[in-house]
Amino acid sequence: MRTASVLVVLTLVLLGGLATAGHALAFPSEGFHVINDDVVDDWGIARTRAFGEDGFYQITGTGFRPVIAFQGLHENADLAYSLGQQMADEHPDPLRRAEGIFHFVRDRVRYTSDLDRTGHREFAQNADELAAAIAEGGMGRGDCEDMTTLLAVMYKAAGFRCAVVLVPGHTALLVHLPDYTRATAFFELNGEPGWIWAEATGRNNPLGWAPEQYLNAEIAAYEIFAEAPPYEIPAETAAPLTPPPVPATALAGTGEGAATRPFLFLGVIGLLWFLSALGRRRRR
Repeated sequence: MRTASVLVVLTLVLLGGLATAGHALAFPSEGFHVINDDVVDDWGIARTRAFGEDGFYQITGTGFRPVIAFQGLHENADLAYSLGQQMADEHPDPLRRAEGIFHFVRDRVRYTSDLDRTGHREFAQNADELAAAIAEGGMGRGDCEDMTTLLAVMYKAAGFRCAVVLVPGHTALLVHLPDYTRATAFFELNGEPGWIWAEATGRNNPLGWAPEQYLNAEIAAYEIFAEAPPYEIPAETAAPLTPPPVPATALAGTGEGAATRPFLFLGVIGLLWFLSALGRRRRR
């Protein structure tokens, strides 16, 4: 069993992994608008861009915040949240409940790139949009940020703590489940152990399996807390948002309780690597 520890650092290059969104024609869906070549929803969040204070992950020079997840929580709770509550009712045992939520998303969402699904190089769905597609057709389509957002909302509704993680060209979820013995690795978040990886993009992935390449790399993590800071901006004004807080950054260790020093990720090779496209499929 491996353990990853968490440090608080600032790294611009790491956050650049989601900053390669492209633009295409407007997404043909009611409730979206085109503002400065971005497709923007009714909350004023750009669905075709992860970076910037109005991007769906609000990536800035100081951190990121997966604001898209808050569209399915709190006063906005709807279908995805109710699915998580249903899982809690059906599975009193928290370990079976955690597996049930993971298997639901893994098995009901077919990995599909944003370009194939919408014609955009980037287009994030919120949890209720993806849940509605599943309810209507039995299956939904989406990539890593879509699955991660649905997992986050369902886990919160079912009573779990979770954190969105951001790695080069990819995003996934950490769930606080210290008693889950089937995990291949545990992570520490802000010094707290017991976090496991939820990687739903591979059809055969089990809950708690963590890709090897992330066990020796810095990982930016943002825990989805109960409170949701304001993020609404009128679509017609596209006013800037309050800068998001700095996320924690995980650094994997090679043994129980061990950790290496943070990578600095400087240089041309590292920069090119981190600018890889969001949504790279991860399989076991």
